[in-house]
Amino acid sequence: MKPVLFDPDQDIPPIPFDHRHARMAEKLKQLGLPFEPHVGCFVLDPREFISVSSPFPNRIYFILSMPRFIDIFGTKESIVDKLVWLPTWHQARLCCEKIGIGYDRIAALWHMDTPLSPGEELLALYSMMAGAIEKKEAPK
Repeated sequence: MKPVLFDPDQDIPPIPFDHRHARMAEKLKQLGLPFEPHVGCFVLDPREFISVSSPFPNRIYFILSMPRFIDIFGTKESIVDKLVWLPTWHQARLCCEKIGIGYDRIAALWHMDTPLSPGEELLALYSMMAGAIEKKEAPK
């Protein structure tokens, strides 16, 4: 059976990832955002380690089967090392809570004069997470 690829001109994107999200996710990885690979995670393959083409643009993959990813990478640790986690909106919100970003800061995103698009809102959450991680690492 031939795979059917995502068509950005006709299909509604499952998540609004673009190059800005990928760059910010790479920054979050460099800052040490914890990632435990599991079913339901979107990941970026920046080094083109996965030989099968992605159904999504820009080498973004969705972990649907952990055994398949373990077959490709060998271990969960190798997945973490070679791929970049792209948290979904829900995952980003949960991460914000875990790293101490208060609900008021997140809610401020929804009370702006001009509402953010879904992609911009997710990017704002990534930015908040990066700022919170950097602040915790800054010398006191």
